[in-house]
Amino acid sequence: GTVDVEAVRDHASNLQDVVYSGDLMFTCSSDGLKAIKDSIDEHNINRVIVASCTPRTHEPVFRRTIEEVGLNRFLFEMVNIREHVSWCHMDEKDLATDKAKSLIEMAVARARELEPLDMETVTVIPRVAVVGGGVAGISAALDLGNAGYPVSLIERRPTIGGQMALLDKVFPQNDCAICILGPIMASVEQHPEIDLLAYSELEEVEGHVGDFRLKVRRKASYIDPEKCNGCGECAPVCPTRVVNEFEYKMGDRRAVYRPFPQAVPNTFTIDKRGTSSCRIACPAGVNGQAFVTLIREAQFDTALRIFRESNPFPGTLGRVCTHPCEDKCERSSLDEPVSIRNLHRYLADRARQIGEDAPTKVTPRKKKKVAVVGAGPAGIACAFDLVKLGYPVSVFEARKESGGLLRYGIPEYRLPREILREEIGLVESLGVEFRTGTPVESVSDLKKEGFKAIFLATGASRSSKLRVEGEDAKGVLHALDFLDRLNSGRKVVLGENVAVIGGGNAAVDSARAARRMGARRVTIVYRRSKQEMPAIASEVEEAEREGIKIQFLSTPVKILTKGASVSGIRCVKMKLGALDASGRRRPIPIPDSEYDTKVDTVIVAIGQTVDPKGIVSGLDLTQWGTVAVDPTTFQTSKKGVFAGGDVVTGPSTVVEAVGAGKEAAISIDRFLSGEDLDTGRSLEPTPVPEDQINREGIEAAPRVAMPMLSLASRKSSFEEVELGFDEKRAIAEAGRCMSCAVCCECGLCVDACKLDAIDHNMTDQIVELNVGTVIVATGFESYEPVDTREYGYGILNNLITNAQFERLTNAAGPTAGKIKRPTDGKTPSSVAFLQCVGSRDARFDRDYCCYVGCENSLKQATQIKEKYPETEVTMFAMDVRTHGTGYEELYQRAREMGVVIVKGRASELEQDPKTDNIKVYAEDLYTGMNIGLTYDMVVLATALHPQHDNPEMARKLKMNTDQYGFFLCAHPKLRPVESFQDGVFVAGSCLGPMDIAKAVSMGEAAAAKAQALMGPGKFNIEPIYAEIDTDKCIKCELCADVCPYGAPHLEEDLMMISKEQCQGCGTCSAACPQNAIDMKHFRARQIMPMIKVAAKSQLPELGA
Repeated sequence: GTVDVEAVRDHASNLQDVVYSGDLMFTCSSDGLKAIKDSIDEHNINRVIVASCTPRTHEPVFRRTIEEVGLNRFLFEMVNIREHVSWCHMDEKDLATDKAKSLIEMAVARARELEPLDMETVTVIPRVAVVGGGVAGISAALDLGNAGYPVSLIERRPTIGGQMALLDKVFPQNDCAICILGPIMASVEQHPEIDLLAYSELEEVEGHVGDFRLKVRRKASYIDPEKCNGCGECAPVCPTRVVNEFEYKMGDRRAVYRPFPQAVPNTFTIDKRGTSSCRIACPAGVNGQAFVTLIREAQFDTALRIFRESNPFPGTLGRVCTHPCEDKCERSSLDEPVSIRNLHRYLADRARQIGEDAPTKVTPRKKKKVAVVGAGPAGIACAFDLVKLGYPVSVFEARKESGGLLRYGIPEYRLPREILREEIGLVESLGVEFRTGTPVESVSDLKKEGFKAIFLATGASRSSKLRVEGEDAKGVLHALDFLDRLNSGRKVVLGENVAVIGGGNAAVDSARAARRMGARRVTIVYRRSKQEMPAIASEVEEAEREGIKIQFLSTPVKILTKGASVSGIRCVKMKLGALDASGRRRPIPIPDSEYDTKVDTVIVAIGQTVDPKGIVSGLDLTQWGTVAVDPTTFQTSKKGVFAGGDVVTGPSTVVEAVGAGKEAAISIDRFLSGEDLDTGRSLEPTPVPEDQINREGIEAAPRVAMPMLSLASRKSSFEEVELGFDEKRAIAEAGRCMSCAVCCECGLCVDACKLDAIDHNMTDQIVELNVGTVIVATGFESYEPVDTREYGYGILNNLITNAQFERLTNAAGPTAGKIKRPTDGKTPSSVAFLQCVGSRDARFDRDYCCYVGCENSLKQATQIKEKYPETEVTMFAMDVRTHGTGYEELYQRAREMGVVIVKGRASELEQDPKTDNIKVYAEDLYTGMNIGLTYDMVVLATALHPQHDNPEMARKLKMNTDQYGFFLCAHPKLRPVESFQDGVFVAGSCLGPMDIAKAVSMGEAAAAKAQALMGPGKFNIEPIYAEIDTDKCIKCELCADVCPYGAPHLEEDLMMISKEQCQGCGTCSAACPQNAIDMKHFRARQIMPMIKVAAKSQLPELGA
C-alpha cells in the first residue's frame, strides 16, 4: 500500500498517553470491531482513535462499537488516511507515511481534550410535504399516504404528472404514458391522506427536522375548484391565445386553459400575470388589451362594449387622445407600439357605419341628485359613470353646445363635429340631462335646486400671455380664442405670414388650421427641441408635411409692430440645461443671439389658466390658481363639492380629464352612500413582472399605417385628415398585441360559465404547513437550444426537439398524433435524429449524459416506422447507449425496422429556402467519409436541465447543488435520497438525469426514509452545535449572515443557536469578531492542540 501501516502503528505506540496501538486488515469487519472492543476492555482505554477510511460512512460504526463496551461515543476521534493520504500521495510512499504519522499525532492531541456528550432528541411531526408532483413525487406521496401518513403534495403547475404526463409512449415497451400515469394521478386526488396543492409554490421554510414550518403560496387560478366541473365551456370563448408551453410551443392555448384532458385536478385555470401596461397607463382605466384582443378575434361589438364600460368617447378619443397607453406598450421593446388609439377609433367608426341602436335609458334607482357643471370631457365622463350607477344627473353648460374644448378647441380636420355630437348623444340617451346655454354662478344656487353633490369641470379657459412688449398689437391672437372663433363659425382674419408660439397640441392645431385658412407661410416657434415637444408626435409630423416650419430652441422676446399692427417677432436662441419640474430640460437663453422674423399674425399657444371668478370663487385655490382638491378623492374645500379636469390640473389632456371625471364619480357615489371616500383608492394595479411578459412566438412586424387624406386635398379643406382603418387593417394591427398580461379580463368566460365558478377578484392564498419531513422531487427542465442557436434551432423551420416530437405523436397533441412538418403540415418522408444536443458538451458546461436521449430517439424512430413504414429514419450519434432491461432489444428492433445509425456527430445544418428541407453534414466514423444528407425534418435529442430555480429552492431548504444545478445527495451510493439537511429527502431527476423507473424507485425510497425517520416519533441529533457566550456577543448578527442552515437567530434581544438546525460546521465560530461562539465537540481547547502539532510538522502541507 501507499502508507507503511506498521511504521505508523509503531510511531503511534510511542506517543504520550497512547497505551495501545494495533493494526487490522479489515477494521470495519465484525472481527475488526470485536478486536477494538477487546482492546478497550483489556487496556482500560478511555479514548479511541481509528485511522482508516472516510468518517462519513465509517465513523458512526466505530462510535456504536465503543458505546457497546460502555465508552461514551464522543470519546472517539477518526483519522482519514485513505482520501487524505493514500489517494493523494500514491507515488510518494515516504511522504504518505510521514503525513499519516502527523495526522495521528494531531488526533492524539485532540483526543486528550474530548469530553463525554449525550445524544439529544427532537419530536417528529408525523406529516410530510412532498415538493413536486411528477412521477417521483407522486410515488412518494402515495407510499406515504398508504402507510397512513398525512401528505401535502405541492406542485407549481395546475396539474400533477410532470414531464411523464406529456409523453406519448414510454420506452422500452412503448407503453402509453398517460395510460400508466393517469390512474396513479387520479389515486392522488382521491387519497384521503393526500392534500393536493396544485398551482402552488413553496415560498418559505423555517424550523428543523421533525418540525418544519412551510409557507406555500397557492396561486389564484381565478376559477373556484369546488364549483368547476371541467366542462370546458369557458375556454372556447376566451379571445386570448398564447404559445402553449404544455405542447412545447408547437401550438397555442387560451388564457383560460387546462394543460391536457387528463389533468389532475381536472379543472381550468386562468393565466393572469398582472395588469397590462397599456391599461395601467390609461388615465381613464380603459382595458386596452381586452378590446384589442377582441378586435383581433373580430368580436367588434364586444370590444366596443368593453371600451365604453370605461370611456364614453371611443371615436372622439380615437382621434385626439395623446395615447399614453401606446407610450407604455410592451410591443415597443420589439418594434413599435400597437396603434391602440386607431383601433378604438375603428370600433366607433364601424358602429356608425352599420348603425347602432341607442343604449337603453337607465332608470334612476337613487333619489339623490347630482349636478355636473361643465360639459367637457371630465364632466361628461363623470355624468356617464354616475347615471349608470342609478343617479339622476344634470349637466350644466354655459355654451350653446356640449363638448367644452372638444367642441370649441379642436379643429374639424382632427375631430369632426358629428362624431362628438353622436357620442354625447349616446350619453344623453342613457338618461343624463344636458342643460346647455345655462351658466351657473354659484354652488349655493345648485344646492337650492336640491342637488346633493356637485362636480365642477369648468376647465381652464383663460389664455396665458407671453408678457412681452407688443403683445397687445393688432394681429396677436391667442390659440383658444382663435380656435373658438373658427369652430363657432365666426369670422377670423389672418395675415399671410403666421407665427405660432408654443409646442403643445393647441399650437400645432392652430398652425395647421391657419394653413388651411390660406396663410402662405406658417411657422411654429418653440423654445425646446423636437424631443421635448409635448404635442402628439404624429400631429407634428403631419404639420411639417403640410409645409409648416418649426423653429426649435427659440422664444420671442418682443413682438415687432408697424403702427398698431404686428410686423414681426424678435426671438432669442435657446440652449437646453438641467431638467425642470416637468422632466424636460430647461431652456436657457443664449446671450447676443437675437434675430428678427417678419410675420403679420402671431398666435400665442403657451397654455391656459383658470378664471377665478364665477362658480369656483369661494373654493380654496392652489398657488397656480387652480382649484385645490384632495388628490385621491377630488373633493374641494367644500364638503360635497368635487372638481376635476383642467380646472384642477391646468391645461392637460382629454384622456386625463376623463380619468378625473371617473374618479370623481367614485367619490360622489361613496359620499352620497355615506362611505369613506379614501378606502382602497390608493391601491395600485399590479404590473406584469418583466420576466413574465408574454413574448413567446412574437415576431417583428411594423405598425399598420393609417390611411391619410392627400396633401393636395388638405390645402383649403377642413376635411378629416386621418381616414381610419378598415376591418382588415384593424385585425392586422390588433394581431400585433403581445397579450402581455395573458388574461385580458374581457369577462367572456364569466358569461359562459353556468356554474358561476369564475372569480376574477380571486387572490393568492398563503397556506401554512407544519411537517416533520420534506421530500423534494421537482424534476428537470427540457433543454431548448434557443440562446445558443445550436444547429440553427429557432431559425430552421423544420428543426424541432425530441420533446416537441413527443407531442406530435401524442393523440392529445397539436396534430392529434399525426407526424407533420411545422411548415406545411405534410408527413415527412425522411427524418433525422441528432443526439447529444446540449449534453456531453463542455462548451456549455454540460458534460454529463442526458441518460435517456438514446432510448428516447430509438423509441421515436420506431414510432415513425410504425406509422409510416416508408419514411426514412436516420440517427446521428457518437455512441448509442442502451442500459437496462429491454433497452438493447429496443435498439435491435429499431435496426430491424430500417432505422439507420450513423456513427458521428452532425457538424452543420443547412436549410433549402425553397423546400424548407434540411441538409445534415456529418462525418461517418465507420467509413471515415464526410457526408451530407437531406431530410424533411430533423429532431434534436436535447439535454435534461436542472430546474432554473434550484438554487433558490436549495437556499430555502438548506440543501446543496452540484456544479450543474442539480441537488446533491448525502452520498451517491449509501445515502442516494438523503440531503445534507436532516429530514429533507430528494428523489427523481432533480438529482440528475434518470429514466422513469429510477425516478419512481427513488420516490419510493425517499418515502421509506421519511417513514423510518417519523416512525419512532423522535429523532436523535448529535450534540455537536454552536454555543454563544452572551456576555461576549455584541449582536452584530454576522453569524446569522454566514450560516448556511439558518441556525443563529435573535431571540428576546439575545443571539441564540437553534441546535436542531445547526450542523456543527463552525462557520459562525470562525466569523465571530468577538470570539463569542464555541463549538461543542470542536471547542477551541480541542482544536488548538491539533493546530500546534500541525505547526511543528516538517511536512509542507501541515507546517508553516
